[in-house]
Amino acid sequence: MTSTSSETRPFPAADLGTLVVMAWSGEQPDGDMPYLLAYSLGDGAGGPEGSASAVERLLKANGLPLGDEVVDATRQPSFPVRLLVEAGQAVVSMTQLNAQCPVPPEWLAAVGERGYAYFLFTTRPWPEAEPGKPVEPEALAAFAGDEETLNNAAHALVPARSLRA
Repeated sequence: MTSTSSETRPFPAADLGTLVVMAWSGEQPDGDMPYLLAYSLGDGAGGPEGSASAVERLLKANGLPLGDEVVDATRQPSFPVRLLVEAGQAVVSMTQLNAQCPVPPEWLAAVGERGYAYFLFTTRPWPEAEPGKPVEPEALAAFAGDEETLNNAAHALVPARSLRA
């Protein structure tokens, strides 16, 4: 007799490789937009392809679609991605993942004004943008605005919460 287990297997986080979250803000017609970009360096056990596959599995496990659809999580209280903004840090949480990054003052002002951030989590590795190394604005714009990056990413407007709220 064969049976299948309904228990959730632990997600092999090491397959993701080094995950990075980066914050910046950009001008839009209705004011500055706070952005959060999440990506892997592609240094997981399976290399860049394995890291991309692991990120895709993580996003799907959290119900996040890939492509150009922007999910408005400000209208979905049970959305699986949470954003906590506190003490100059953005903390992104989802099932099987917590990541944080420092945020610049202009990002804090933009998220304070809007109450949410545009979260982009791409399966496309970006090994050149390592933690602790400065990223030139042109390089960020080229990667974040690239069609391959955008088409292989989950896009969501995620409400910002704070410990004081």
